[in-house]
Amino acid sequence: MPTFVYPIAGILFGLIIGSFLATIIIRWPLGQSVVSGRSRCDSCEKQLRAIDLIPVISYLLRSGKCANCGVAIKSDHLIIELSAGLIGGLALFVAPGIDGMLGAIFGWLLLTLAALDAQHHWLPDRLSLLLAAIGLAASVAVDDPDFINRLIGGLVGFISLFLIGWGYQKLRGREGLGGGDPKLFAAIGCWLGWPALPLVILGAALIGILSAMTMQIRGQAISADSALPLGSFMAITAFPLWIAQIMIGGNLL
Repeated sequence: MPTFVYPIAGILFGLIIGSFLATIIIRWPLGQSVVSGRSRCDSCEKQLRAIDLIPVISYLLRSGKCANCGVAIKSDHLIIELSAGLIGGLALFVAPGIDGMLGAIFGWLLLTLAALDAQHHWLPDRLSLLLAAIGLAASVAVDDPDFINRLIGGLVGFISLFLIGWGYQKLRGREGLGGGDPKLFAAIGCWLGWPALPLVILGAALIGILSAMTMQIRGQAISADSALPLGSFMAITAFPLWIAQIMIGGNLL
């Protein structure tokens, strides 16, 4: 199969996956099922037809509104679908084949976790553990990082952030890190290996600073008690680092 077909397939498959991820991101925090029953409008709950389920195209055809009730569809659907398509395309562009497919899965799970943390300050343990398990299992198909490197990354990632959060709480008397952050950091370590962990934290810190500056420019108050989604920042950093790792063919440090 020609090489150029892989990223195109990654984009198309990513758009389809993105439609499902958007449903998870919107409904899971509300305690609603994301696997049972037919797809329906989140507002009027009318079952959607096939033409309403085409990623991106359906949103544009309906001008971002439900065909039945006319209520605006959350733009999250479009953003997540486009993001998932971009992830799939990039992953299979830099690594056509099994490496790229695994990288796309890495990116799609990170996208889901990033959105849940940004919107609800929630990093579900089940997703983080799934991400970690797939990362370790991927060492069977991908030589670098090897299993030991990934395993150490998982252990170091969890222990380091857990201790930082524990120490902060003891010193300041309040929670500084959510309980899901160390688990996500561990899962990222299971994919990128331990040498990449400092870069993940550095990238997350830079994104956090830019986010805080943007909030201040918009007139939003920022204080020591302001909650910023560290998990989202780590997830946003991790996928580009995976791409860089693939392109240089080894550890980043």
